[in-house]
Amino acid sequence: MTVGVGAAPRYIGRFAPSPTGPLHAGSLVAALASWLDARANGGQWLMRIEDVDTPRCVSGAAEFILQQLAACGLLPDAPPQWQSARGALYQRALDQLVSQGHAYPCACSRKDIEDAQAALGHARERHAALPYPGTCRHGLQGRTGRSWRFNVTDFKQKRALALDSKALIAIYSVAINLLQWHDRRLGPQQQDVASAVGDFVLRRADGFWAYQLAVVVDDANQGITDVVRGEDLADNTPRQILLQQALGVPTPRYLHTPLVCGDNGEKLSKQNGAQALDLTEPLHALSDAARVLGLPPLAHPHNNCISDALALWVAAWRRNYNGPS
Repeated sequence: MTVGVGAAPRYIGRFAPSPTGPLHAGSLVAALASWLDARANGGQWLMRIEDVDTPRCVSGAAEFILQQLAACGLLPDAPPQWQSARGALYQRALDQLVSQGHAYPCACSRKDIEDAQAALGHARERHAALPYPGTCRHGLQGRTGRSWRFNVTDFKQKRALALDSKALIAIYSVAINLLQWHDRRLGPQQQDVASAVGDFVLRRADGFWAYQLAVVVDDANQGITDVVRGEDLADNTPRQILLQQALGVPTPRYLHTPLVCGDNGEKLSKQNGAQALDLTEPLHALSDAARVLGLPPLAHPHNNCISDALALWVAAWRRNYNGPS
């Protein structure tokens, strides 16, 4: 059984904010880019509230985000979907992966992983998670499972053995040690998932669903053909492609947008104190986001309305990217 997918897709894009606070300048860039890409390709733009990480969610934040987007003229083409209501779909996908031998229970804590990597001479870099060393891959050794992980190494080996001539020339290809894909803005990309990440979590020790599984299931269920999001999420893409292949669902096209950075040079985010958007003049905020995306400035910024500005940027986006590739 595979996650539900539709027939041959027309363009369907999405914006999927986490309701951990209001939109900030960086998240408006991603929202605008995904909306423009959908409009430039005559497609649908859907909204998904990624509230699967319940402890981090802020009451009322999702509704406020929708109000912020509406003030900017960015309206979804269907009612928003909420991850918190989709647990049964995630469980079905996990059950499928377990039955296929692609997932296994893990008893390791973060401290266990750090200790195992330290024994190998590896230290954790700032802001980076240590690759999982595969401690529980072949059994719990009498311990109790706390989470579920995707078996990257075994899956990639099985996929490599199954490759045929058509798969070898596909955009998304799996080799024994390297996964390659194409980003519509960044160009050819590749990552050795096994060494960079290791066997990644599908369901967390606290019982909440991991982002990687939830986003793949949701994109497939909603028929998403194109994912447009911030460049900080680009390194999530190979893990998601592996899950798409394991679940037998299509891989969307990807486009990762430039990031907005704070004064400290780091990505602007709620975690590092990004301020909520000032939407007393929504067109001003949109113009700032358009500038980050390399779109032309408004000739008469004080005389334009939001709809005119968005129409200008849709045309510019279409010229810049010429539709999905």
